[in-house]
Amino acid sequence: MTNSTSPSIVGRLAPTPSGYLHLGNAVNFVLTWLLVRRAGGGLHLRIDDLDRARLRRPYLENIFRVIDWLGIDYDHGPSGPDDFLRHYSQLLHLPAYNQVLRRLAQRPGLVRGSQRSRTAEGVGDAPVPLATPGVAWRAQVPPGTVIGFLDAWQGPVHVPLATAMPDFIVRKKDGVAAYQLASVVDDLRLGTTLIVRGLDLLPSTAAQLWLAAQLSEISGFASPTIQLYHHDLLTDAAGHKLSKSTQATGDQGVLSAPGPGVVFAAVARLLGLPPAAGESLATLQAALAAVRPELLN
Repeated sequence: MTNSTSPSIVGRLAPTPSGYLHLGNAVNFVLTWLLVRRAGGGLHLRIDDLDRARLRRPYLENIFRVIDWLGIDYDHGPSGPDDFLRHYSQLLHLPAYNQVLRRLAQRPGLVRGSQRSRTAEGVGDAPVPLATPGVAWRAQVPPGTVIGFLDAWQGPVHVPLATAMPDFIVRKKDGVAAYQLASVVDDLRLGTTLIVRGLDLLPSTAAQLWLAAQLSEISGFASPTIQLYHHDLLTDAAGHKLSKSTQATGDQGVLSAPGPGVVFAAVARLLGLPPAAGESLATLQAALAAVRPELLN
C-alpha cells in the first residue's frame, strides 16, 4: 500500500471475501489499476464483507495475496486481514447505511417489505409492513423505468431496470443493508469518481443510479463526474463466456494459474491491444496510452 495526496480521480478495488478470487476479479483489478494510475489518481481497497455467512478468513487473506501476486498497489485501505477487520470492515459503517434505509422508508412507495426468498422469483409476494421482523426490503421500481447514462467504455447505454431488476433488495432479512445500497454509500464516502465493472453488472449500476436519484443524501452517485466503465466479459478462444467455475481452477482461484501473465493477457484482449502488450503491467500501461487513449479521458 502506498500513500498519495487527494487526487481528482479516485478508483476502488471492491472484492467480496465470499470465495477465492477468480480470473475475472483479477482482470478487474488490473483494469482499474491501469485506468486510475494513467489518470494520476488514487486507489482504495474496499472489501465488501456484509455477507457474513459466507466470509472466511482464507478468502480474506486471498484478496491481499492476489494483489501482491499481480504486482499492483493501492493508496488507501487495509494493510492486511487483521487491519481490515479492526478498522475497515463494512460493519463499522452500519449507522450510515441505516440512516439511508430510514430515509427510504420515509418516502412512500419506494420500498416494501417482502418475505420472498431470492430463489422464489415469480412467486406471489404480498407486501408486508417494513417493521415486520425477518423481512427483506425491496425497491419498488416503477413500470417502464429505463436508466440511461454515458458509459466511458460502451458509450450511451440504456438499461430497462423495470424488467431487469424491478424489486432489488436494499435491506436483507437480517436487517443489514444489501449490496446495492451499501455500495452507493461506500463509494460516496470514499469519494469514488471512477468505477470499473463487467457488462454483466449493468443492471446493478442502473439500480444504484436509480437509488441515488431517490434521495438527496446519495444523489452524488448519479453525478456526471463519476466515470463508469463497463468492460466486455471474458471469453474463451471460441468466443464463449468464461463462467466463474472455469475461471477459478483449484482451491486458490486465480492463484492456481502459473503466473499473472494469464491475467495480463486477458486484459490485453479486452482492451483490443496487441498480444505482446500482455507481457507485463509495464507493457500494458504503454500500449493502453498508445492504442486506447479514448479510455483515458
